[in-house]
Amino acid sequence: VLLDVRTPEEYASGHLPGAQNLNFRAPDVAQQLQRLDPKQTYVLYCASGNRSSKTAVLMQEKGFPQVVNAGAYEDLKKQDIKK
Repeated sequence: VLLDVRTPEEYASGHLPGAQNLNFRAPDVAQQLQRLDPKQTYVLYCASGNRSSKTAVLMQEKGFPQVVNAGAYEDLKKQDIKK
């Protein structure tokens, strides 16, 4: 599952194909994580890789064993990542 952890505004300005938005800065981010299936593999990205790194740590602490920080959106976009 591809997760864009930027703000909804950043997500709306452009995101990778198939990415779902999960706003790391939302006050209810922990509740949003509870709605996800911990058995899935998650690939996270944000603007610079900082928020996705923090989200990956948070998810692992909450029992998500398969989480990958893919880094910065602009870098991934340049690589023409497809779902």
